Amino acid sequence: MLRSSRIASLCYSIGGFLLTDTLNTTLLKDDLYQAVNGEWLKTAKIPADKPTTGGFADLADNIEKTLMHDFDEMLAGDSPVSDQYLQEFIKYYRIVADYAARDAAGFSPVKDSLDQLASLTDLKDWEAHLYELTLNGNAAPFQLYVAPDMKDTSHYALNAEVPSLILPDKTYYTEDNEQAAALLQVYSNMVLKLFKLAGYPDDFANETLQGALKFDRSLAPHEKDSTERADYAKDYNKYSFEDFSKFSTHVDLAGYAKQLIKTTPDQVIVSEPKFYEALDELVNDDTFPDLKAWLFVKRLVGASSLLSDEARVVGGEYSRALSGSKEPMNQKKAAYYFAAGQFDQVVGLYYAHKYFGETAKNDVHQMVEKMVAVYQGRLSHNDWLSQATKEKAVTKLGTLGIQVGYPDKLDDLYKKFTIDPEASLYENDERLTKITLKDHYAKFGTDVDRTRWEMPAHMVNAYYNPSFNVIVFPAAILQAPFYSLDQSSSQNYGGIGAVIAHEISHAFDNNGAQFDELGNLHNWWTEADLKHFKELAQDEIDQFDGLETRAGKVNGKLVVSENIADAGGLSCALEAAKGDNDVDIRAFFINWARVWRMKSSLEREKLLLSIDVHAPHVLRANVQPKNLADFYTAFDIQPGDGMYLPEDQRVNIW
Repeated sequence: MLRSSRIASLCYSIGGFLLTDTLNTTLLKDDLYQAVNGEWLKTAKIPADKPTTGGFADLADNIEKTLMHDFDEMLAGDSPVSDQYLQEFIKYYRIVADYAARDAAGFSPVKDSLDQLASLTDLKDWEAHLYELTLNGNAAPFQLYVAPDMKDTSHYALNAEVPSLILPDKTYYTEDNEQAAALLQVYSNMVLKLFKLAGYPDDFANETLQGALKFDRSLAPHEKDSTERADYAKDYNKYSFEDFSKFSTHVDLAGYAKQLIKTTPDQVIVSEPKFYEALDELVNDDTFPDLKAWLFVKRLVGASSLLSDEARVVGGEYSRALSGSKEPMNQKKAAYYFAAGQFDQVVGLYYAHKYFGETAKNDVHQMVEKMVAVYQGRLSHNDWLSQATKEKAVTKLGTLGIQVGYPDKLDDLYKKFTIDPEASLYENDERLTKITLKDHYAKFGTDVDRTRWEMPAHMVNAYYNPSFNVIVFPAAILQAPFYSLDQSSSQNYGGIGAVIAHEISHAFDNNGAQFDELGNLHNWWTEADLKHFKELAQDEIDQFDGLETRAGKVNGKLVVSENIADAGGLSCALEAAKGDNDVDIRAFFINWARVWRMKSSLEREKLLLSIDVHAPHVLRANVQPKNLADFYTAFDIQPGDGMYLPEDQRVNIW
């Protein structure tokens, strides 16, 4: 599976809200989050099949219900489908939802693929089939993919990534990690159950599992952890194609790369050189039996969601343990999410065209332009940037792309998706995977499409793409409490306004600030300005580092980019709100706290604390307002109050 683009999104996972919620005014001075959300938290129930409720999750749930209702009518023939691409989605959805056929087929659809892996004799045999195995969606101990060159974003570069580990992060492989043993036990039990369902003998299952775990453990010491990956400019390590091919003396990396992109590249961008420097140690004739076992287990687990319902449920045990979900999704909901995930842009355009109005789109676009103007004013009057850096920053802001609602056209990839109603879900999925991967690698040597959306319109999120210098707001997030024509402007600024400014701020966070107005990785700062900016970023790290949550302590370095964006976003949105005659500062901050309402499983909170670049939602709601003087005035916050922060500890960058 290819890693996604390095975009800075609003949330790790994100969804209603009632604007008449009970407000505990006695708590406002001590805990804004609890004052706004406390009564809701007392009665809110996390759905058994999900790890969280409230916040973004509720909006996502509402969209889920709406779309499932619409698609059920299409499946039943009660609602005509004229769009040809939506027709293919409905064909696919019907196959995914046909659990009777899936149960009858059992593991037979994947048997040929598993048998192919089991029959591999040695490293050379695997290498001979590597291209074919890759296009069929199999895992590999190294991953090559195509993406815009971070230093020349008008052209594609070939990139080399590292494989995903079984445990969530490298830090889970240390001896003192308390969660690792329990998680590996859950994973092992799940895999053994899948082996049994597939009809393999116990001896083969146990031996294969142990080999896979051994190979997985061998990878961990050579990979970065989540904190290291959070500084994604350090992923840019350019090697000549000749030098890249020398990373392995056992596998023909050059030949494999040329098979994928059908040409010889001049260079390869390596995200983690330390891993590739160890490739000979990791992948060789001696380690091949364990590599083979790892490949087999990866395929077995990956295919489980495409097979019988029992396989689907069993194959999700590990992910549910990670997230804290108590139950698997029911068949109907699981089918919706799986099918919509494969046709996400098709589903997104359907949602946007039916449920998102032009009035809202235009209004939000105007809000974005207003927020850009606020940011431009701040940059122009900044008192710590030199004139040279200031001019570059204003230039970058002036070329910022704005995308609201949904893309103008469907990505051409989905026009290639055709479904065979007579084939199994596994067979259809394997063919779609091959189409997707061939399309992906065929991009090498073509012009970069800078208008391409990274998220579908029905996803409740927003993002900034530093390589394209563009901010994107899918239609789904443009709902209350983020935005509504029925809300006051102050509420909207405390919601979608802060989101908009958050994404703009990503252009000037510790990562985004390293990219110029064209999206190229390029230092446009003077040495003195960059030094001062890093000092301010360190203040942001220090403000959050070590803060206690019920899941553990916050890693300030991991969450610094999102905190810079939150701080800049809230501050700029507040300035924009104050530009309206009917400004209500209290309503602004109350809605800011409301959008971060969330109730999660402890397991999910622990997972996110270790791997997520976003701070815990409670801290996002409470800490950032403490940095703004207007918050103290609006709620009469005084020394001794829980929400009070001494002026010398308040952090302001933008």
